[in-house]
Amino acid sequence: MTDAPRTQPPVIVVGIATTGRREVLRDTLEQIARQERRPDRILICPVADNDVDWDHAAGLAVPVERVTGPQGSSAQRNAIIEVAGDPDVIIFFDDDFLPADGFLAETERLFLQNPDIIAATGHVLADGIRGPGIDLPEALAILAADTAPENGKAGVEPTVNLYGCNMAFRFATIMRSGARFDENLPLYGWHEDIDFSGQLSGLGRIVLADALRGVHRGVKRGRTSGVKFGYSQVANTVYVMRKGTMGWPRALRFLIGNTLANVIGSLRPQGLVDRRGRLKGNLIAYGDLLRGRIDPRRILSLR
Repeated sequence: MTDAPRTQPPVIVVGIATTGRREVLRDTLEQIARQERRPDRILICPVADNDVDWDHAAGLAVPVERVTGPQGSSAQRNAIIEVAGDPDVIIFFDDDFLPADGFLAETERLFLQNPDIIAATGHVLADGIRGPGIDLPEALAILAADTAPENGKAGVEPTVNLYGCNMAFRFATIMRSGARFDENLPLYGWHEDIDFSGQLSGLGRIVLADALRGVHRGVKRGRTSGVKFGYSQVANTVYVMRKGTMGWPRALRFLIGNTLANVIGSLRPQGLVDRRGRLKGNLIAYGDLLRGRIDPRRILSLR
């Protein structure tokens, strides 16, 4: 997508890294296949073959392709980038993100009309990550009840980083810059979206676009354990700050906010959110920080 006159419609690829959510992913693929503007390809990188119902995927109106890559959201997304070819736009969805029917059409319009925009994230109508999660009927009801902004009236504002559940990129910028998701942030890859956005900073506009809308179900199945996630909340924040893709004031807010949430949540357990496990992981990470050996990859050996 450049300023030159186009003779062909832009090519849009959707990439999804997934593990352990076969039925959830099936729901997401059906929603993507219902888009007003369908993607040209859907690239799925699973951890195991049975993470995807391939027979169902083969019956969709959009070509679905398997990508092989190591476990971890960053590594899986990098594997998708490597085989994506030369699309105009690549969109990464979490396997539990349901885009509104116009998401891809609005993405196409946004990037065509704004050649200086290199990356965009959408308006999340509801986010189950902050609670027990959102089931499919509720998520679909939220989408159906939403009133999208009229053409030309949707807000577009600068943002420091994209939200990992829905991220759209001008693919040429990724390739030109050499940006990749950091595989030192393993498994769930906490803050990989902030780090990746930081790698693209200064190359063009990174925006929050109100016309791009969807629901992040926040399904808990298939996520990292509480202890590992708690460790990542601290270790990944410190790592990304030291790398320079997150400023220290923001990193401090993350560290204080997440730790306090886990302390309070440990006193009042929240069902599927393992606050006590997360707090234990926080404390292990702070101990490693004090001893000068904190490393995001330690979660690979934690139990």
